[in-house]
Amino acid sequence: MGENEFFNEMLTAEGNPRAPYRRLADWFGKMSPAEMRKKSREAETIFRRLGITFAVYGTSAATERLIPFDIVPRVISAAEWRRLSAGIDQRVRALNAFLHDIYHRQEIIRAGRIPADLIVQNEAFLPEMIGFAPARRVYAHIIGTDLVRVGENDFYVLEDNTRTPSGVSYMLENRETMMRMFPELFQQNRVAPIDQYPDLLYETLESVAPKNCEGDPTICVLTPGIFNSAYFEHAFLADSMGVELCEARDLYVEDGKVWMRTTRSPQQVHVIYRRIDDAFLDPLTFRPDSMLGVPGLFDAYRSGNVTICNAPGTGIADDKAIYAYVPDIIEFYTGQKPILKNVPTWNCSREDDLAYVLDKLPELVVKEVHGSGGYGMLIGPTASKREISEFSKRLKANPANYIAQPTLSLSACPTHVASGLAPRHVDLRPYVLVGDKVRITPGGLTRVALKKGSLVVNSSQGGGTKDTWVLED
Repeated sequence: MGENEFFNEMLTAEGNPRAPYRRLADWFGKMSPAEMRKKSREAETIFRRLGITFAVYGTSAATERLIPFDIVPRVISAAEWRRLSAGIDQRVRALNAFLHDIYHRQEIIRAGRIPADLIVQNEAFLPEMIGFAPARRVYAHIIGTDLVRVGENDFYVLEDNTRTPSGVSYMLENRETMMRMFPELFQQNRVAPIDQYPDLLYETLESVAPKNCEGDPTICVLTPGIFNSAYFEHAFLADSMGVELCEARDLYVEDGKVWMRTTRSPQQVHVIYRRIDDAFLDPLTFRPDSMLGVPGLFDAYRSGNVTICNAPGTGIADDKAIYAYVPDIIEFYTGQKPILKNVPTWNCSREDDLAYVLDKLPELVVKEVHGSGGYGMLIGPTASKREISEFSKRLKANPANYIAQPTLSLSACPTHVASGLAPRHVDLRPYVLVGDKVRITPGGLTRVALKKGSLVVNSSQGGGTKDTWVLED
């Protein structure tokens, strides 16, 4: 794919700014390279002062890193956003209906729309959740839907993060930094606000309190602790909502209820926004060696005395093997065609798909079914012959562990690099809250691949982030 064959979100083929970017293009056009460098350094100082870092596992360098922040915002028009949010809304409702179904009557399996073993044999499927319905029948309350754009009206969903999606603190801090540094830009452009996210998160969590909760529910954020890569975010969200940040040792279960130790008397907890994986939640039900969980938590949950967000067992909905079936899932539960497209996907557990993938490895992206964050994947077009041959051995040894997709030509946005402004590839993670209603924050987190020509936007692989603007009509 040639360097010029991607969709440039700011400029037309003739080099003119597209409508949503016009004011921005004028403004940055008047800035000298020296001024831009100064502003970039200023932004970095703000981030350092706020202590916004993330941990990188498996690197010998310092584990705490600053995610690079790009000062050129990404702009989405009101009309584009309306279509995206309608598609996201449709998708999250269908995924929640799917989760309720597979833990109850399994109609979608009976109808022959999804093979039974793909669900029942899946390690993300929790048999312990069978027959239990969480409050309001909502399983995934906080969802990060990863989108990529390949043309003017062509958006694809790359994955649905329904377990414990992270990154929302960067979305909020990116905006705050931009508003502090460029207040005049916000006077010239009608940018939809996002600072209400913590309030909307609180309202969502409050709306799924157990039925037997009298008065205002007590909510807490459950973190694995200070060594987790997203600890900054756990603390940030607890603080912005005005709720307690708890580790396992701060909570205990008695009389089928969850209690929080406080300096005065213990306080009953009704809603737990957990940032701990299923396996570690409760050593009595799941991994007995977990030091991060609360013994008895799952029984208290099944008794209806506490709500866990997201529900245990939601991981099956964002499993990469299930992903290929999401268009069917949407049609099955909503009776509508999907508004947002899936990326064409080959499931290597199928013989024909595997043969095709092995044949076309240099052109495809291959991902582990349960992998995340750009680890354990192959990007065919940038891989060496040796990497391709090694990967094909892995594929043959364990085909069910992999899916493959075409290499998409991700759209690019102007980004501040050493030489000035240059297009760099981006993706987008909008954040969706599902409780008594669906709440979608306008925009989301834009991740940007800072290396020229690179398609890998993950922060763990050297990507950065930028502010995402949705313009109001």
